[in-house]
Amino acid sequence: MVKLEKYTICHLVSKSIEKFGDKVALSYIGEEGMSYKDLGINIQSTAETLDILEVEKGDKVAVLGENSPNWGVSYLSILCKGAIVVPILPEFHENEIMTILEHSESKVVFLSEKQYARMGKLIEDKDYKVIIIDKLKFKSEKAKTESKLAVYFPCQDELVSENDLAAIIYTSGTTGSSKGVMLTHKNLSWQVNKLQTVQPVDETDRFVSILPMSHTLENSVGFLLPLHTGASVYYIRKQPPAPSVLIDAFQKIKPTILLTVPMIIEKIYRKQVLPKFEKSFITRNLFKFKPTRVLLNRLAGKKLAVVFGGELKFFGIGGAKLDGQIERYLREAKFPYAIGYGLTETAPMLSGSSPKDSVYQGTGPAMEGIHMKLINVNEETGLGEIVASGPNVMPGYYKNEEATKAVFTEDGYFRTGDLGYIDKKGVVYIRGRIKNMILGTSGENIYPEEIESLINGIEAVEESLVLHLQGKIIAMVNINLEELENKMLKLNEKAVEISHETMDEVLAEIQQYVNQRVNKFSRLNKVVFHATPFEKTPTKKIKRYLYGG
Repeated sequence: MVKLEKYTICHLVSKSIEKFGDKVALSYIGEEGMSYKDLGINIQSTAETLDILEVEKGDKVAVLGENSPNWGVSYLSILCKGAIVVPILPEFHENEIMTILEHSESKVVFLSEKQYARMGKLIEDKDYKVIIIDKLKFKSEKAKTESKLAVYFPCQDELVSENDLAAIIYTSGTTGSSKGVMLTHKNLSWQVNKLQTVQPVDETDRFVSILPMSHTLENSVGFLLPLHTGASVYYIRKQPPAPSVLIDAFQKIKPTILLTVPMIIEKIYRKQVLPKFEKSFITRNLFKFKPTRVLLNRLAGKKLAVVFGGELKFFGIGGAKLDGQIERYLREAKFPYAIGYGLTETAPMLSGSSPKDSVYQGTGPAMEGIHMKLINVNEETGLGEIVASGPNVMPGYYKNEEATKAVFTEDGYFRTGDLGYIDKKGVVYIRGRIKNMILGTSGENIYPEEIESLINGIEAVEESLVLHLQGKIIAMVNINLEELENKMLKLNEKAVEISHETMDEVLAEIQQYVNQRVNKFSRLNKVVFHATPFEKTPTKKIKRYLYGG
């Protein structure tokens, strides 16, 4: 691990460029990669472009584009100028992007060609200066060969200090409110340095980037961490990639580390793993008994490892709670998964573990240097709000003192808004968001995420949303009609039309299934069919506020 004398991104990257010079830093899959030395030269070249546009220390510069090596160069050139980067998720709506640019007071916008085609006119009409990410011009090969690295990389320690603002990241909230999270150079670089205590990473590691680089998990753990440790990061040109493109990428790179959100692994399980167990009478029945189920899962796990290239040692999952049934499969399959917990406001990691230390439905203990505790604990359940403190916690929300004040306790702890408990070993368990919690008629606490997890485990159910509407607990369910038809065909040995009456029967069965497995006060009053996929944030969380939640 490269030792940091100063917690700034500029210092972090310059140390790696000096140590890992000719090793590949960032690359498209199947193309010539950008070495660490080239990265330094290209950062300097792009910083010179920012000079021409009169970008100075403290100015805000936005980056809007798909994952690419040049996205990384753009991001780092901004920080090494002493300016503040505003990474924007490409999935944001045009109106939201324009609001972010205005609220952040961005001076310049880096745009990919794809995003320029979508947003270019709107942005230029508002007099923002634009740089096309894909067309960044770097030093000539001759200049690179003849150069001395120190001439090109701007490690301006006198310009950037640890407590300087590095980034403003606008969250994609499920409640409809998007706030600008301020993160300092120390928030980010301290976090990246400490991630090594959870899972060691070195120059032999290979990452394949799947999540958006503007998402805090990918940015810290999938971009800055590998750059800090001399690892290589590979990007897929075609976005979003089809499953076949992803599988081909895994076979070519044979990644050792991958980061994802629960929705991706849940889809793999329900679409590729589970159907193979249920396609015959024998395997379907063998899967019902633990000894044979574990054996089948172990075999499936070996095949799944091959799909991911065969050399995976860390499959990190974050961003939301992982379904218990799917986690059980990963454990029995001996798949090298690990769950982490954190928020954009904490840069993002608060707790986590390596695959060998993972705990079922737990997110691991607090990361070294971070303190987590519970407040407002319910004496009966032992659940309380999780609060945290540490050098990775944001100083506040940009231009929003009221929201900043509300999210910190009097003794300076950040309020996560999550309900959970911490066991005697320090392992953190998350039950759900406080804002989502439903208060029962007799004061009971009902956690919709737990009911949704139960519903989502039912065959043919794609996803669900549990809400409290007009005093009743309602479940909205999106069903894969093709899967349902196939299931009914197996049962009836003839094609069955999915009529209103048939759907009512299916929904009644779901309600009965759930109500037999939850507490009396958590029982569903009604299950309704939701014909289309729920609208989601870029991090694949359902936008509850759109449905009355």
